Amino acid sequence: MTTLDVRERRRSARPLLGSHAFLLVLTVALLAPVAWAILSSFKPAGEIIRNPLGFDPATFTLDNFRGMFQDVPIGSGFLNTGIVLAAKGAITMFCAPLAAYAFAKYRFAGRNLIFGAVLLTLMLPTIVLVIPLLLEMKELGWVNTYQALILPGSVDAFAIFWMRQVIASVPDELLDAARVDGCGEFGIFWRVVVPAIRPGLAGLGVLTIMNIYNDFVWPVVAASSSRMATLQVVLSTLAQNISGNRVGSDYATVTGELLAAASIALVPLLILFIVLQKHFINGILAGSVKG
Repeated sequence: MTTLDVRERRRSARPLLGSHAFLLVLTVALLAPVAWAILSSFKPAGEIIRNPLGFDPATFTLDNFRGMFQDVPIGSGFLNTGIVLAAKGAITMFCAPLAAYAFAKYRFAGRNLIFGAVLLTLMLPTIVLVIPLLLEMKELGWVNTYQALILPGSVDAFAIFWMRQVIASVPDELLDAARVDGCGEFGIFWRVVVPAIRPGLAGLGVLTIMNIYNDFVWPVVAASSSRMATLQVVLSTLAQNISGNRVGSDYATVTGELLAAASIALVPLLILFIVLQKHFINGILAGSVKG
């Protein structure tokens, strides 16, 4: 290897080193609050207030978790969130690709106009739709029911847009070949299109799970009953108790319980992303480029 080659490699490595350093700093900045919340949940409640940035392993305790399980209905919050996640996620993952398939591969009158109307709904703030949807749920008698938590927004405009971009990259020749072989239209979608768009479906699945799991505005409006409260509503109620002292505990105790509950709520999403990060990244790339 010549001296010139060595110099060229060093020059090309400098921008890469700078990028890695920047990403490392950004990662630390993003993860620091999460690490602080998890470590603080294992500190005595009074210590969280007196020394919020410190952590002494000798003071390790599970009192915050014990108190949280006694005072907070986190189990029912997980159960309600799990039911909504399973039902609403299944509807999204089945209906959105079907609608996207129609927009991407069929030619019919008003296709672009209808798709434009679908995209237009992305510009509407969620808060604008809350009151009309709530009035509709009241007329149907669905307030404080799983139907109200599951059906509104289950076929998301973004999901349709995402899958349309992915399905558009599937060659039309594959579909025509399946038709020549006598495959029906739904069979073409299920046997040809779905296997070809698995990365995009995986990415959509991760995003759908995160959106439903973290949803707060609609559940707190549609299910005001504590019996139907989802996990995010339970956490929000506990956060309000810090200032209102409604659980019969002092400020430090409620803060410790909130950190313990938030740490537990973080675990499912953390595991999900670690397990599916490869599929998620592939899905992001599949949905970003129209081939």
